[in-house]
Amino acid sequence: MEEKKFDLNSIIGFVLIFGILLFMMWQNQPSPEEIAEQEKQAQIEADKKAKADETAKANDTKVTTAEDYALGNANDSLKIEALKSKLGAFAYASTLPSASDSYTAVNTDVLDLKFSNKGGFVSEVILKKFVDYDSVPIALIQDGNEYFNITFPTSDNRILNTKDLYFQPSVTKNGSNTVVSMKLKVSESKFLEYRYELKPDEYMIDFSIRSEGLNSIVNSSQEINLDWMLKTYRHDQSITYENRYTRLTYMHDGEKIDKLAQMSDDEELIEDARWLSYRQHFFSSILVAETPFKKATITSTDLVEDEDVDTIFTKSFASKLPLAFSNGEADNNFQLYFGPTDSKVLKQYDYDLEESIPFGWGIFGWINKHLFIPLFSFLSGFLPYGIAIIVMTILIKLLMSFVQYKQFLSQAKMRVLKPELDAIREKYKDNKMKAQQETMALQNKAGASPLAGCLPGLIQLPVFYALFMFFPTAFALRQKSFLWADDLSSFDSIYDFPPGVSIPLYGDHVSLFPILAAIAIFFYMKMTTGQQMASQPTQEGMPDMGKMMKYMIYFSPILMLVFFNQYASGLSLYYFISNLISIGIMLVIKNYILDEDKIHAQIQENKKKPKKQNKFQKKMADMMEQAEQQKQAQQRRKK
Repeated sequence: MEEKKFDLNSIIGFVLIFGILLFMMWQNQPSPEEIAEQEKQAQIEADKKAKADETAKANDTKVTTAEDYALGNANDSLKIEALKSKLGAFAYASTLPSASDSYTAVNTDVLDLKFSNKGGFVSEVILKKFVDYDSVPIALIQDGNEYFNITFPTSDNRILNTKDLYFQPSVTKNGSNTVVSMKLKVSESKFLEYRYELKPDEYMIDFSIRSEGLNSIVNSSQEINLDWMLKTYRHDQSITYENRYTRLTYMHDGEKIDKLAQMSDDEELIEDARWLSYRQHFFSSILVAETPFKKATITSTDLVEDEDVDTIFTKSFASKLPLAFSNGEADNNFQLYFGPTDSKVLKQYDYDLEESIPFGWGIFGWINKHLFIPLFSFLSGFLPYGIAIIVMTILIKLLMSFVQYKQFLSQAKMRVLKPELDAIREKYKDNKMKAQQETMALQNKAGASPLAGCLPGLIQLPVFYALFMFFPTAFALRQKSFLWADDLSSFDSIYDFPPGVSIPLYGDHVSLFPILAAIAIFFYMKMTTGQQMASQPTQEGMPDMGKMMKYMIYFSPILMLVFFNQYASGLSLYYFISNLISIGIMLVIKNYILDEDKIHAQIQENKKKPKKQNKFQKKMADMMEQAEQQKQAQQRRKK
């Protein structure tokens, strides 16, 4: 095999070639005069191109279907004929000066709006008093995320879409209100009109769809539909958390309130729809019908498959609604709401729009609407929002302290009876039915029962769930800070993982309030579980039960730590304070209120008194007695 050697001649050759190339490039560089001439020619070409682009743009926006029909520089009569071949009587609208992709801007005290000539609907809605997590003004409609279109058949067998046609705008005043009229004209006296009336400081807009002189043009014997679609923008730090509270809610069949699926695609055909709410967690776009739609097809599509990739939109909502045309003429009255999902604001309007907020169903919603919302509104009126949460938590826990007292009293009674219950189980260890009878008899005489500790605990469940629904939907908490939490309606991150790092189920950051709440829950459950285990009688199977209860001591805090890492920090603050107070109440009851010696003495007194069984206890005792007799009879037959 030939040995490879260092080829010096080749290296020298490459260096020389490289040097020659550099010399040739230097020799051939243009002179200053040539450079100036090249720049001049480039500027001339750029000016020509800009002028050509302006001309093309003017031609594109002058006529609706100019590109479709490649009319170019044809005369006006040819243009009109071409438009008539496609648009029929509505060709007239595309020959007016308003037939351009421009808009009409209108501002109120709370809204910045743009009404598009093409399609005639709102093309931009900015809420002036609110910003998102990145301090950008809240946009409900912007950059084509919304679609509003009426599809209607004509008497000459055409199917037209208003989104493709040009409306003529006009803005007038009605007292302090601003009226925006968008007219799709057949002639100066025949048109389809969208009429908007805006009040200075309200989020609700009066909106009507009416027509004049279209009875011979629109074929109202066929179905005429209104399609309204909206892709909802992300406004919160956590798109997953915001998406959980972004839902299509609607009122139908009188006063029924329902929702489409929360975290999956969904579609429904509903009847007598009064209003449709495209709720984006803390902000909503709502269409209210003066006369309910006889039927409506509504859909919801989840757009967040991967929160690291899908970061702009949360859901896509769409509704297909039949419009009423009487004798070819439209006269439909609506209201449009673009504003905060705030119960205080929504209560100002009719049709129970505040029900679009997920307060919880049944008693849970009732507790929120009639107790927690008024209480929190009162406290936050003179206290910082974080302090208001703490004070409200203290008041709720003090109100519910009697429940804890009943639970601990029941556990104390069971602890006192434990030696006697263990003796019964030992005596009748071969006859479980008899052991159960004697156990129930002893508990009945002593006035102690395991259920006595469970039933008071059930009273806390409605309160627990109501608060779970209250904090994530409390608009008043939005962007209100407390301690290290910048926004009590969002998570309170104290550490963000490096870009691209995210723990499944947990997220890409560390929130502190869930950690504190998890620690408080751990100690509370450790104390209460110890009390429960001490009060349980010894029996077979209890070691496994004990293991399960010990697992729960660790499982519940971990669940809090993981699940609430992306939840509202106000909710985690509530759980943290609530469990601290529960620990304090439990220590006070145990050390200063309950005396087990007195409880034992009272039980002994109770056992001496005749105890009348209630109907349930008597029925259970009779059933167990019958079962015992049948068992004894079977044993005698076997012998």
